[in-house]
Amino acid sequence: MIAPRLEIDLEKIHFNARTLVKRLAPKGISVTAVMKATLGSPEIANAFLMAGVKTLGDARIENITRMRQGGVTAPMALIRSPMCSQVARVVKYTEFSFNTELDVIRLLSDAAQKAKRVHGIVLMVELGDLREGILPNALNHTVQEILRLPNVAIKGIGTNLACRSGVVPDAANMAALSAVTNSIESTFGFPLDIVSGGNSANLHWALSGADTGRVNNLRLGESILLGCDPLHRKPIAGLHTDAITLVAEVIESKVKPSQPWGTIAQNAFGIPAAPKTVGHIQQAILAIGRQDIDPAGLEAPHDIEILEASSDHLVVKTKRFTQPVGSEIPFQLNYSALLRSMTSPFISKIWKKRATALQPSLPLLKKASPLAQLSGK
Repeated sequence: MIAPRLEIDLEKIHFNARTLVKRLAPKGISVTAVMKATLGSPEIANAFLMAGVKTLGDARIENITRMRQGGVTAPMALIRSPMCSQVARVVKYTEFSFNTELDVIRLLSDAAQKAKRVHGIVLMVELGDLREGILPNALNHTVQEILRLPNVAIKGIGTNLACRSGVVPDAANMAALSAVTNSIESTFGFPLDIVSGGNSANLHWALSGADTGRVNNLRLGESILLGCDPLHRKPIAGLHTDAITLVAEVIESKVKPSQPWGTIAQNAFGIPAAPKTVGHIQQAILAIGRQDIDPAGLEAPHDIEILEASSDHLVVKTKRFTQPVGSEIPFQLNYSALLRSMTSPFISKIWKKRATALQPSLPLLKKASPLAQLSGK
């Protein structure tokens, strides 16, 4: 079989999505499935939709275009503020977009007029993580200006935490989002249909038994694809953590000294760490590198140790046996490695089960408290 490759189990992805949709439903929280780590895969999009997801989100209009061209008709949102150069495509291919800049929204209004469509706007508010967002004291002015524009409609409000600075979604900042929602509605006299509380990092808060207030939507990607809690990179109990596996092929296998020799300077990607072992080791090189993956985001089998990576080579130590040339080694991935490997044109994608073979729903696990389901306790 071709290597390197990602082996993608659509049934496990479907199960993870279905499980989280059902766990959040009693809270009145819907799921927007985030597609950016899948390169806009129509196959994965359909697995999400069959699991009960109603809306798909992506940060790249190119991925959304790919899904539309692949026959995906579900509502879609651009979850990164649109580029001025892409507003016509945003209006054409999405129902709404997440925005922070009036200049961009004015361009969306112009593009929507030309397309004879109404484009939805979700305003992102800054609540401490210092990535995108309008400061709360500037929201009223922003809303006033948007209400003057034709062919755009304010559909909701959202925020993002734990991405740039690692700020944890908690009772305080989520209550602040609810308060801002109530304030906009009372000031301007129209309802906000979408209150998007954040991403997979919000799951612990949402399922802890806390009052979720006005939050009625979460944008989930990593938790579905990898079955992990992004705050601490711990598995979410009851979810599959092996839905996607990276497989790479050995192209060299030799016994070599563990220590380099000669004058040492920087390697191709900075100063290399000093090797931890001495003497000779059984070393293997795999045909994959930093151009394709984040080596720090790979989890090797227990008898394999990742030593270093260059642009095209991954160097590993085999602890108990020789890996012959032509053999393959599987790896699990974190979100960083998944993003890079999915977007690499040099890594094939192999579907272990196609979406058409999935059932509309899968049986859920035995009931437990929501927090216990998340924490594993």
